[in-house]
Amino acid sequence: MGQLLLVRHGQASWGTDDYDVLSPLGWEQGRILGAAMARRGVKPDRVVIGGMQRHRETCEALFDGAGWSDLNVRSDEGWDEYDHLAMLDLVPAPFEGESPTRAEFQQWFELATDRWIGIDDPNGAAPTEGYAESFGTFGERVTRALRRVVLSMGRTETAVVITSGGPIASVTASLLEPEGPRPTLWSQLNKVVVNTSVTKVVVGGRGTSVVSFNEHSHLEGEGLTYR
Repeated sequence: MGQLLLVRHGQASWGTDDYDVLSPLGWEQGRILGAAMARRGVKPDRVVIGGMQRHRETCEALFDGAGWSDLNVRSDEGWDEYDHLAMLDLVPAPFEGESPTRAEFQQWFELATDRWIGIDDPNGAAPTEGYAESFGTFGERVTRALRRVVLSMGRTETAVVITSGGPIASVTASLLEPEGPRPTLWSQLNKVVVNTSVTKVVVGGRGTSVVSFNEHSHLEGEGLTYR
């Protein structure tokens, strides 16, 4: 049976000019996870990262912590996060001024994502106008990326994918509720994905299944962050 370990990137640089770089804590989170994987004897047969800088830097930190040096890394933009900045542009900010607190930003962010996925629509229809990528298109993109990894894996291989919270929530929701659109479940999962948490998916004769979500025991204490 093969296993796929979905790793969320380390803490990014919230509130700075470039969000898409790891904070000092984000680098340390990646190294801590790498060391934890090495202690458990995990050495992946393949590593896939999204196309964002925070994915690449998390991979570097993970390799440093684990002592891995001889693994090939493949980039696949199918694992990229949704464009949260474009989503925020379509929703008025619920605060005054240009420098929101973390709580104010979180409120704004949730309003924007709820609109994107159609939670507020009585018919459950997610809007597409104004978005370069709709919620439905985002889910399809992530599903294709998941399929590419699964098809590339040998029967007993371990693959590590370094991505973001949105794609991890999308994979988990689609495998738990495969019947159709899952905006509410996706939203619930997306809110709680911890930086450098690990979600485990197994691939075998019964198909592809989630067996654990958002595991982060390596980050107990002050190292645990959600954004």
